[in-house]
Amino acid sequence: MDIAVCRAADVPLLDRALPGPGRTSFHARRFARQRAGECTYLVAWLGGRPVGSAEMRWIGCAAPEVALDCPEIGGVAVRSEERSRGIGTALIRACEELARERGLEVVGIGVAEDNPRAAALYARLGYRPLVRYADRYGYVGADGRDHECVDMCTFLTRRVGG
Repeated sequence: MDIAVCRAADVPLLDRALPGPGRTSFHARRFARQRAGECTYLVAWLGGRPVGSAEMRWIGCAAPEVALDCPEIGGVAVRSEERSRGIGTALIRACEELARERGLEVVGIGVAEDNPRAAALYARLGYRPLVRYADRYGYVGADGRDHECVDMCTFLTRRVGG
């Protein structure tokens, strides 16, 4: 498995391999944030195909409940048939390494309350709960209408440097 920074040509491959809801390409939005310098978007490759992705958001968590100034690992996704093979762990560790390279000491990650599998992984990797918050996001559905979503989450942190 290889982990690389997302390129423009990777976005349509990601859309097919890890589709989001509706017409909105989450991958295109993350790639646009990368081009704006707000994040680094990583792609995990196995056998020449994308099997996972994660976004290291240098601008931190947008939720007002999260008052900690640290980068946030977000959008961690692994193809369902590729789970339990260490891909999620490798993506998170790659994000942590990016933070260390910038001299940062703490990183955060949000986990939805209805995702115990991810919560167990993050706890195993040393992340500890900090605060509960509402993650708000939107997308344009297949029906062409805007959809606004709210997921109750817990923001977790881990010391990676210093």
